[in-house]
Amino acid sequence: MNERYAKGITSLPPYLFAAIDERKREARKKGVDIIDLGIGDPDLPTPPHIIEAVCRAAQDPVNHRYPSYEGMLEFREAVAAWYKRRMHVTVDPEDEVLTLIGSKEGIAHSAFAFLDPGDIAHGPDPAYPVYHNATVLANAIPHAVPLTEERDFKPDLERIDEEVARQAKVMFLNYPNNPTAATVDASFFKEVVDFAHDHNLIVLHDNPYSELTFDGYEAPSFLAVDGAMEVGIEFNSLSKTYNMTGWRIGFAVGNAEILKGIRIVKTNVDSGTFQAVQVAGIAALTGPQDCVKRNMEIYRKRRDILVEGLRSAGIAVKKPKATFYLWARVPQSFSTSSSIQFSLFVLERAGIVVTPGIGFGAHGEGFIRFALCVGEERLQEACERLKGLQK
Repeated sequence: MNERYAKGITSLPPYLFAAIDERKREARKKGVDIIDLGIGDPDLPTPPHIIEAVCRAAQDPVNHRYPSYEGMLEFREAVAAWYKRRMHVTVDPEDEVLTLIGSKEGIAHSAFAFLDPGDIAHGPDPAYPVYHNATVLANAIPHAVPLTEERDFKPDLERIDEEVARQAKVMFLNYPNNPTAATVDASFFKEVVDFAHDHNLIVLHDNPYSELTFDGYEAPSFLAVDGAMEVGIEFNSLSKTYNMTGWRIGFAVGNAEILKGIRIVKTNVDSGTFQAVQVAGIAALTGPQDCVKRNMEIYRKRRDILVEGLRSAGIAVKKPKATFYLWARVPQSFSTSSSIQFSLFVLERAGIVVTPGIGFGAHGEGFIRFALCVGEERLQEACERLKGLQK
């Protein structure tokens, strides 16, 4: 049957998180008490005022019909107001904001909007797999830009081959970063803008962790840098900020012509975001933001518990300033640097799910990612189990 599949489908690696889910199912069948530090899916509930908004909106028949492709103007106005207030960026809600069925959808559609077969797309490595996989599905060529520990997991733009840079059409970026939890300041984005201008690149910046920051760090918007609106757009989502992963609502903001390209794809392959969910999105963006501050504090405490516990278990890890991830090297005491082997080892011996770094790209090998999406007691239990592996 596989010979009937499109080449893009058969070229894809197995989706990392689906493979992890299968391993978890196998372990649970054996009666293992699993502590899942793998996939980054908030365990915290969606705030009540957002749930109340969707319940009211779902009862209004006006929201039962097809929504507009670009999203309700009221939602896009709420996004624009949020960007002005939070990011200090002014955008026109009419043509510089686009509603998405979660930012993942928009990222994937952007590959089809801008890449022809054989075109080159720069993408970070390690990275959220969708940048690479969407490029492959568009029959384009992913060009891995290494993120190394020596450079604090920031790409060295000067080391990109000039011929490749000249031919590339887009660059995917993501800060605060998944999986490394790396952060940047505005000066880095200025380098990116200059590079994009010099090489006629479209910059697609993925920013879903902008509101999960600690220790006084405030994540900047790529669009806040002079010249950024001329070369790129920024994706964001309500998933992590407001614990709404299952609701599937996000947005893209920035250059109107770039957004138009994604909108053209969307009009041909989807029918927009359920309006009741958009009404809930308005409540999230315009309502009380104390829920966001509570999230930050909860994740900060979890971060501190897990950092201390990992270090006590002989796993070296830096304390991140953003995201709900920890990115750590496979410990030297382990007999191999293979991230997959270490992940299987801790699952089989300690019942802990972690994500192997190789699943995020070749430069992720030797690392593992921990997600802070379980409560403090379970994190402490995980730390005790990891310490037990040293005995």
